[in-house]
Amino acid sequence: MYKVEENRCIYLENDKILGIVTYPYVKENIVNINHTYVDPSLRGQGIANKLLINAFNYLKENNIKVICTCSYGVNWIEKHSEYDNLLYKETK
Repeated sequence: MYKVEENRCIYLENDKILGIVTYPYVKENIVNINHTYVDPSLRGQGIANKLLINAFNYLKENNIKVICTCSYGVNWIEKHSEYDNLLYKETK
């Protein structure tokens, strides 16, 4: 089961967190996707991908921009251009 919260999206089985992506606020309406983790026993099953899809859909629905510093998140967003409009671009 996937559960989206304000600063994280988690994957649960039997009430145990087996996957997580965290995205703390860095500014108002801007979060940093800074960590993605999936339990080693579940890797390679698409859970991290689904965590990020759920997280990005939540962020889109709530008009929240994104900075990615997590290496998985950076690689993931490069392959999912449908979420490019959520990336925060600093203006000078």
